[in-house]
Amino acid sequence: MLVRDAMSTVVLTIGPTHTLRQAAALMSARKVGAAVVHDPDAGIGILTERDILNSVGLGQDPDTERTHAHTTNDVVFAAPAWTLEEAAAAMAHGGFRHLIVLDDGEPAGIVSVRDIIRCWAPARQRVPA
Repeated sequence: MLVRDAMSTVVLTIGPTHTLRQAAALMSARKVGAAVVHDPDAGIGILTERDILNSVGLGQDPDTERTHAHTTNDVVFAAPAWTLEEAAAAMAHGGFRHLIVLDDGEPAGIVSVRDIIRCWAPARQRVPA
């Protein structure tokens, strides 16, 4: 199975000047754990729920902290034609749970550990009572 088969094609894209609270609200409303940050100066980055959690845990104010200060810009990107094994290996090697999927240099989706597990786990079967 390939990344294109597992990835979410609904990508939340935010800017570098969004506050962490704004980013968290958008991520929560869309039920996603990561957002693509498009920064004209730094390029494409990713902000994850863990980035927001770390900031709040340090006592930083989510109403004044901007996404650009918490965005990962040294991103490992996946291609739609990668196998799920390649994506899982990249995640395990890098210690992260989300990969931005680029197609022709543009974000085409995000694949998460959850997406991969969903594809690999056998379908749930009803157990007779």
